[in-house]
Amino acid sequence: MANIKFENENQEVIAADGANLRLKALENRIDIYTFAAKMMNCGGYGQCGSCVVEIMEGRDNLSPRTPVEEQKLKKRPPNYRLACQTLVNGPVVVKTKPKRK
Repeated sequence: MANIKFENENQEVIAADGANLRLKALENRIDIYTFAAKMMNCGGYGQCGSCVVEIMEGRDNLSPRTPVEEQKLKKRPPNYRLACQTLVNGPVVVKTKPKRK
């Protein structure tokens, strides 16, 4: 089992190993999208890049970045991920809606 802590929301979620980070956030009413992205997101297919999260702790407990993420996040630090492309396999701390660095 994986424990996902959403830092900004001060909320913890338990997920099965291999759970999709975006789906677990949405299932638990964690808002991962900015205002504009709520209307224009791709629904979890990695095409829009609007579900960006910052991994504060536990990066090793996530699936590797996908080629889609490498393309969409090439100007972002390595601890930024697309929630829709990220599978959780252990405890992590996530910051939603990170500021662009």
